[in-house]
Amino acid sequence: MSGILYLVATPIGNLEDMTYRAVRILSEADIIAAEDTRNSIKLLNHFDIKTPMTSYHEFNKYDKADKLIGDLLAGKNVAVITDAGTPGISDPGEVLVDKAYDNGITVVPVPGACAAVNALIASGLPTRRFSFEAFLPQDKKERRAVLAELSHEKRTIIIYEAPHRLTKTLAELADVFGEDRRLTICKELTKKHESFNRTTFKEAIGFFSEQEPRGEYALVIEGMSDAEEAEIEQEKWKDISIEEHITQKMAEGMTKKDAIKAVAEERGIPKRDVYSVGMKL
Repeated sequence: MSGILYLVATPIGNLEDMTYRAVRILSEADIIAAEDTRNSIKLLNHFDIKTPMTSYHEFNKYDKADKLIGDLLAGKNVAVITDAGTPGISDPGEVLVDKAYDNGITVVPVPGACAAVNALIASGLPTRRFSFEAFLPQDKKERRAVLAELSHEKRTIIIYEAPHRLTKTLAELADVFGEDRRLTICKELTKKHESFNRTTFKEAIGFFSEQEPRGEYALVIEGMSDAEEAEIEQEKWKDISIEEHITQKMAEGMTKKDAIKAVAEERGIPKRDVYSVGMKL
């Protein structure tokens, strides 16, 4: 009988956030697969957990996943932990989970701290729908593609950033979203110097031009409003006339009546204004 793969969330700064269940699972597991054993040994020592550890990180995530799958198929229970927070998010845990399902192995999450969720609920911005982007890609081409995609995002956006890149990233995001877009800058979540600052990109850039960023950051960014979306949509048609716009729609196969209706909606103007032009065609 196969063992169980446990995904165990650990504190992101405050050790009091360790759950009773997490301590028990880590103590009872046969193996703990840790992103950084040097970091995790401090956590295990604090809670007097004696379970053997093995490293499982970005640079061995495929080969080591195969080894861990072998251990699981042999009946051993494996608990995965990341440096901080919930494994499988912004770390190689997802590779192991994928392989576990391919091999019919039971996967059990052990919930706990998650920086993204904590940042979101304390941001003061809409929480019903959100997009979690973690750290933006460092590759320039990939980064531009992600930012272009996010430029039209209507959901609240969560991005992680390190202090030495924060100022540059804020400037890039301001170019994408506009200086007046609201965001909440969450710093050092659950730690001694935790802070939340709901601001705008313009204010944030001004602040960090005078004060060096310190600590780890989560940026929670307000999504595009319906009004902004409508303005961008209408902007697309400013270079062609209403007559050209109607003709374009009719060339696509629309009747004149449907074309007039579509043009009015896309340009955000009264239908009668379009009708008066359309009837002359």
